Amino acid sequence: MAQKTGKQGQKYVGFKEDIAHGMTSTVKIILDARVFGLIDEDENCDGWPALEILALQEKVAVEWDKNGFLPSRLPDELRERHSRIYKKAVTDARANGWDPDRELEEKHR
Repeated sequence: MAQKTGKQGQKYVGFKEDIAHGMTSTVKIILDARVFGLIDEDENCDGWPALEILALQEKVAVEWDKNGFLPSRLPDELRERHSRIYKKAVTDARANGWDPDRELEEKHR
């Protein structure tokens, strides 16, 4: 009998395949990991097991803890990298159909 694989055995589709390149919680983990230099800026995490994404999330949390949890509290270099990375991600997400206003409306229905 084959064993079922739980969520922890699932693999991430990758940043480029995430919902309209939208700003999902997983995408934000990846973006933050890029900001902090935990992964390369072109790493999309395609095919990463869920446990690796969770491990990356923990590393990102440690970095945010060191830096006050706000982009405005980041050192200049990291703040500039954060701005650049997030600006590009938001622009790309919008170009691929992501609409943050629609998401808010749907959550509050």
